Amino acid sequence: MKKIIIALGLALTLAAPAFALSQAECEARAVSKDGKPIYGAAKEASIKKCMGEAAPDSGCAAKALSKDGKPLYGAAKDSFIKKCEADAKK
Repeated sequence: MKKIIIALGLALTLAAPAFALSQAECEARAVSKDGKPIYGAAKEASIKKCMGEAAPDSGCAAKALSKDGKPLYGAAKDSFIKKCEADAKK
């Protein structure tokens, strides 16, 4: 039993660094579909997603759907979330 616990602990210790990428590695991966580097807010979002630091979805983000049930994107999603969170604070 002790051997299994030690082996599991060792495996998790060695596997943890593989999940977390450094800032430099994430910046190197911040490229468009064409292979060209991206800039500005898109680059920041890509780096956050790569590093796993993206903000957790609130309940409002999960509710951001169009009339036909498809997820909202961009400004429409931001507007919906902002209104939903304001209503939730009331």
